[in-house]
Amino acid sequence: MRALILSAGIGQRLRPLTEDRPKPLVKVAGRTLLARMIDQLARVGVSQVVVATGFAEASVRAALAKSPIPTVTCRNDAYDRTQTVASVAVCADALLAGGADDTLVFDGDLFLEDSFHTRLCGAPFEGAGMIVAVDRRDDLGAEEMKVLCDGDRVIAFGKGLDPKKSAGEATGAVRIAASALPAILAAVGAAVTAGRTNLYYEDVWHECLRANGGTLEARAVDVADLRWTEIDTHEDLARAEELAAGDAPQGT
Repeated sequence: MRALILSAGIGQRLRPLTEDRPKPLVKVAGRTLLARMIDQLARVGVSQVVVATGFAEASVRAALAKSPIPTVTCRNDAYDRTQTVASVAVCADALLAGGADDTLVFDGDLFLEDSFHTRLCGAPFEGAGMIVAVDRRDDLGAEEMKVLCDGDRVIAFGKGLDPKKSAGEATGAVRIAASALPAILAAVGAAVTAGRTNLYYEDVWHECLRANGGTLEARAVDVADLRWTEIDTHEDLARAEELAAGDAPQGT
């Protein structure tokens, strides 16, 4: 199993902490988000991590030198003028090298408790091509990436979805089956080739759900009971520090 971590963006709302580093290199409880996530991925059996880089790439490469599992970096040269779809696209060849494998995709600015990864990796595909970690809650606003669900089947992604009809928030973490990965990456590449680099990658997931009667089926796994947060602002960072206080002590 592989993993993709997106670490290309600038993180303006976390300045001055991100003046010289991307958000995944911001520390929570004394550890960078990137180091924490890679250690968690190693524990659930990920054999390689692909990291999309851009802003302050050298600092990410230096941090990855200490990774306990092999890593590959892929640079999004247009990181300052594109959205996440472009960062996924530049990683496509690396993710397919040697053949497709089940692949985890994470936004790099996530703080996640360990159980988040075990739940995402343990959820059965049951014929679906994608497992989506969804925080099922009803206090959503315009900022969150929302999902519509029919039972546990995800039928739509989008920031513009009606919060009152949405099942919850897409957390920025999915698991893609090896069988579905080539078609999903092809759709991502087609969007970028067409100049649609302002899309979030979830917008492409949404199009795959709807295209030709549905070229993708996605299942939701609920993580509302787990400690997690996306870190965009200093308030989010303070929240992550609070959540980290609940971590069980790790062995020495």
